[in-house]
Amino acid sequence: MMNVNTRGTYLTSKACIPYLKKSKIAHILNLSPPLNLNPMWFKQHCAYTIAKYGMSMCVLGMAEEFKGEIAVNALWPRTAIHTAAMDMLGGSGVESQCRKVDIIADAAYSIFKKPKSFTGNFIIDENILKEEGIKNFDVYAIKPGHPLLPDFFLDEYPDTKKMESHDATLELKEEKPKSPPKPRSGAVEETFRIVKDSLSDDVVKATQAIYLFELSGEDGGTWFLDLKSKGGNVGYGEPSVRADVVMSMSTEDFIKMFSGKLKPTMAFMSGKLKIKGNMALAIKLEKLMNQMNTRL
Repeated sequence: MMNVNTRGTYLTSKACIPYLKKSKIAHILNLSPPLNLNPMWFKQHCAYTIAKYGMSMCVLGMAEEFKGEIAVNALWPRTAIHTAAMDMLGGSGVESQCRKVDIIADAAYSIFKKPKSFTGNFIIDENILKEEGIKNFDVYAIKPGHPLLPDFFLDEYPDTKKMESHDATLELKEEKPKSPPKPRSGAVEETFRIVKDSLSDDVVKATQAIYLFELSGEDGGTWFLDLKSKGGNVGYGEPSVRADVVMSMSTEDFIKMFSGKLKPTMAFMSGKLKIKGNMALAIKLEKLMNQMNTRL
């Protein structure tokens, strides 16, 4: 990530700058976010944040260094854009929560039309297109009218801000040891029952992971999904061996996630889902969820 994002941006700019200086309409445009120092954008993916912010720092430095010669700006999407990366992270169906790449192309064109004096800006795609007079953004949606995933590094979504303060409360509570709540009969138990009925040797062979769910709220507690042992297993409490992935969330969001009403990517990006452990194995679990959506 460092080689492609930060170092790649710096070295490509360095190689092109002598030629750009000869142009009357020279532009460098980095696809990188505004420099947002909210700790929540560092805690889950510090290396990625450093790599992207390195690109943004190139904008700050080069815009000032080459002022009057080369315009240097950054462009970032307000929502998720449907790319191969989103398919990998979000799995099947995530495209309905994304916009097309066309919105980035149109925003970039709007920037390149501007004079070299337009420099050192951190531009959000939707904002600059609104300035261009565009009002209907459904034309950019993969599935018009469907809720969209917010992109990283923007503090503009209520759920993101709410979860940040909620996280602080959770951390204080964790300092006080308390016994886990007793399992109750309800939606969570029924969800795990359906999950158990869906397990097979083929599912276990394809996944090879143990998941631990730390659920808060009604019917909460600690549950596990064992997709390593023969035939697979689910249960209340801790698994017999250490879990590969630990997922923390509310029971309400857990049920929504397994029934297909809340995409894991959306839950993770908005702070509703916390993941510790092997992220690749966490992504594998979504495939299993998709298979069970019709039954939940």
